[in-house]
Amino acid sequence: MRRFVAATLLAGLAFVGLATPALAHNSLVDSNPKDKVALESGPQTITLTFDQPVQGGEGINTISVLDPQNNHWEAAPPQVDSTQVTAPVRPLGPSGVYRIAWRVLSADGHPVQGELSFTVNKAGDGTPLPAEELAKFKNGAGTAAPGATDEGGGIPTWVWIVGAVIVLGVGIVFALRMGGKEDDA
Repeated sequence: MRRFVAATLLAGLAFVGLATPALAHNSLVDSNPKDKVALESGPQTITLTFDQPVQGGEGINTISVLDPQNNHWEAAPPQVDSTQVTAPVRPLGPSGVYRIAWRVLSADGHPVQGELSFTVNKAGDGTPLPAEELAKFKNGAGTAAPGATDEGGGIPTWVWIVGAVIVLGVGIVFALRMGGKEDDA
């Protein structure tokens, strides 16, 4: 019994000693307009608020405003101000459901993306962003794929499980060898 307790204690201490801090991705905590809201006219800007500062830089973050035909309505690349990312929107055209597809670089360095939507009840007289203008301000960053999210990054869970099994095994072997010497004496 002493061997088992010693092995368990040793393995637990080794596991805690080898633990690293968790890397947490940014999470969207607020948006303007809110997700699934109905508006009388289109918004002039999209504002996304995250729980941690977003990394800035040209061409890193994207906000796309898409109508049902996948026409783009954003007016310029997004701007980052700590936890807020904003992008101006062109005057909208047809009424209907618009999607906000976003992609930002998390504080931990991993990209995070998602999608929101809003409905415009009254048609406007705007025109979508011409393709050549869209290509100019994208700078190769691309737009977030509608409906896509990226929860990846960090160390996979299986690595931690394998590491824990190895540490536990080494601890048990060590405890059995040390325990055997005590009994002989």
